[in-house]
Amino acid sequence: MRNFEKYVKDMSKCTNCGICSTIVLCPSPQKCIGCKACFLACPNEAIKPIVDDEPRDVIKIIVDGQEFEVPNYITVKRALELIGFRYSRYPEKGSFFSPCETGGCYACAMLIDGELKPSCHTPVKEGMIINTSTNSIPPLRIVEGFQPHPVGGVGTPYWLKRKGYYIEVACFSAGCNLRCPTCQNFHVTYNSALKPLTPSEAARILSWYRRQYGVDRMAISGGEPTLNRRWLIEFFRELKRRNPDKKARLHLDTNTTLLTPDYIDELIEAGVTDIGADLKALKLETFQLITGITDKTLAKKYLDTAWRAVKYIVDNYYPDKVFLGIGIPYNSAFYPTLDEIYEIGRRIATMDPNIQVVALDYRPEFRRMDIKRPSVEEMLRVKNVLEEAGLQTVIVQTYMGHIGPS
Repeated sequence: MRNFEKYVKDMSKCTNCGICSTIVLCPSPQKCIGCKACFLACPNEAIKPIVDDEPRDVIKIIVDGQEFEVPNYITVKRALELIGFRYSRYPEKGSFFSPCETGGCYACAMLIDGELKPSCHTPVKEGMIINTSTNSIPPLRIVEGFQPHPVGGVGTPYWLKRKGYYIEVACFSAGCNLRCPTCQNFHVTYNSALKPLTPSEAARILSWYRRQYGVDRMAISGGEPTLNRRWLIEFFRELKRRNPDKKARLHLDTNTTLLTPDYIDELIEAGVTDIGADLKALKLETFQLITGITDKTLAKKYLDTAWRAVKYIVDNYYPDKVFLGIGIPYNSAFYPTLDEIYEIGRRIATMDPNIQVVALDYRPEFRRMDIKRPSVEEMLRVKNVLEEAGLQTVIVQTYMGHIGPS
């Protein structure tokens, strides 16, 4: 019998913050199944993997009509891997896509005993019936935080950010393929406790908020919205159907690491009018530092996809069909000098110097409470460097608010 991992709490590091018991929904409280959702979500890194070599019984499950024997007390995902199915954290032909591994995005969801559930976050049980094809049923995803917003995101035009009142309504999707130690929204990113929504349900709620607050812009952020492609496309199509007027703007904020050209084309066809593309870095080493992706091959795929996506949007859709904003995170812990910031600016400027670029002041958050939030003076230096690189529309986020183009 193979050895497995289980996750245990180191009480010397635990601060009783409650994340692992309220934000994370443990799928098997009686015995750890090694899903690692609590491990990934713990801000204090107080949960650690250890070898679980306790004997376990063998159970029978049925996958796509065929019977298999697998060990008990593991996830459906692990069971399928043991019988020969492949999973990946970047979309690949012949594998199931499982990017978040925390049960929020439902990209790896399957029909399990007649119910759509994420395979990464569901324990196997005796006699379980699993159907890997889900095309005939509506997709699901955890989406929360429906609210009005006075500033918007990276893909919100800078001239609207100065209005001083609500300019858009937004919702936030759980699950992310990155592991940023400074995750600015980890309460959403690692949420597996809420009831998932269909695209139609989420679009209906967000459309209601638009009417309530009298705005034209509707946005989705995260987490990372693009993880569950089918869900996101259907969400934007339903938003467009419910908001057919020409004033309606459909806004996607994304880390851009999964936006292949065909995905971008499908999003624009579905109704997306504004894209906020978060480019974490230019150098692979910096990208890994910011995103926490330790697998160099995977990190390179993400980084290359993000830069290619921005170039594709500029060449094919910007500015006539899509408003594009680009986000660049900044903290001296990631950029000890501003040389790479300058090179990022130069590369964007060669695409189009008028693209809106927002430098984001990354604050102490999640697992990097040791860093300091950049001062206004630091962010103004970043702004100057990006403008020296040739960019004409640079905004910097500071604790005193946004500072726009000179």
